[in-house]
Amino acid sequence: MMKSVLAAVALAAMVPAVPAVAQDASQSPVFGAVTLSAGFDDDPLQRRFRAGGPNNASRLPGGCSGYVGTAPDFRVTYTAGRAPLIFRSVSLADTTLVINGPDGRWYCDDDSFGDLDAEYRFNSPQSGVYDVWIGTVARGEADATLVVTERP
Repeated sequence: MMKSVLAAVALAAMVPAVPAVAQDASQSPVFGAVTLSAGFDDDPLQRRFRAGGPNNASRLPGGCSGYVGTAPDFRVTYTAGRAPLIFRSVSLADTTLVINGPDGRWYCDDDSFGDLDAEYRFNSPQSGVYDVWIGTVARGEADATLVVTERP
């Protein structure tokens, strides 16, 4: 019996700790959702909302940064074509993007759109659900616009 307990403790010590992830893509998006197909007419799609939240995105895989909410800010259900799918944050504050893609992976960016704005480009996007969070580099919230486009 004692050997079994010691073996279980030793095995548990070898398993790496997995960080708790506060982002929950199963929750309803705070600022709405949209369904788009490749070549969508309303390009670029723009939605204004408050960026930021209490959760440190650096705990996510994929080199994420910034502070984000628990529920997604916005959800895009997309039917892919041949064009890229691009997400941008535009704000007077320093913002980041955190995206949970259709494949379940986390995609993140800080400052790729220039100035303090983020951009993530899916060159060969998959069809499916993209849950999007716009974070703030500093704790707190800021006004921001999410831009979804197929045009570089």
